[in-house]
Amino acid sequence: MNKNSNLYIVIYSTVMVVVVATLLAVAALALKSRQDANILNEKKQAILASLSLEGQNYDEVIEAYVVNENGEKIEGQDPIQLLFDLPAAFAQNTLPVFQAEDGRIVVPVSGVGLWGPMWGYVALEKDMNTISGIVLDHAGETPGLGAEVATPKHQAMYKGKTLFEGEEFVSVTLRKGGAKDEKHEVDAISGGTKTSDGVTDMLKKSLGAYQPLLKAAAAPCCEACTEATECETKNVENNE
Repeated sequence: MNKNSNLYIVIYSTVMVVVVATLLAVAALALKSRQDANILNEKKQAILASLSLEGQNYDEVIEAYVVNENGEKIEGQDPIQLLFDLPAAFAQNTLPVFQAEDGRIVVPVSGVGLWGPMWGYVALEKDMNTISGIVLDHAGETPGLGAEVATPKHQAMYKGKTLFEGEEFVSVTLRKGGAKDEKHEVDAISGGTKTSDGVTDMLKKSLGAYQPLLKAAAAPCCEACTEATECETKNVENNE
């Protein structure tokens, strides 16, 4: 066959494309288990980071379980695997929870920024109201602008913020121009309005799905606090 003919060029190009595509497919399949393991480890490390437990062994310090829309534990679901498609998990009311030895919990959040998906992990204190820590990440927000949500500087602002005002769930808002409510707002990202709005919406919707669990888990603590207060009052009265 004439190597300078159009037919030869077409056949040669086709063969090369098929060969390269086959090699890439084989490589992808061969490495898939390793890639999935790396992604799984990354998610576990992010959960630990939200709790400030970096360096700890996830399997030793975290108990994972799944709850439904009523905050009730359900069986037959792998909490960590649900993180691979969190929007679908939320749609099916299968909500993963990750609980540390000290009683704090981590709940995952999922949303959309300016250029694509965003996700994160919110750690809550034992009162199920106060944010202990947060880890946020994104698929493709603008570097220096929206991508700032993934920086330690931005994430540090959430610590100590609360989700409830009394019995009302209010979540946390990223406010343009600077936070005005010390309990429920953080500064929005300068030049990243759409991303900030996406984070606000993500937190409100994702954390809102866990309201029944948070309220139920916080109730025993509140009752204990009330009883302790009543006991203290009685002790004071007896000592007068």
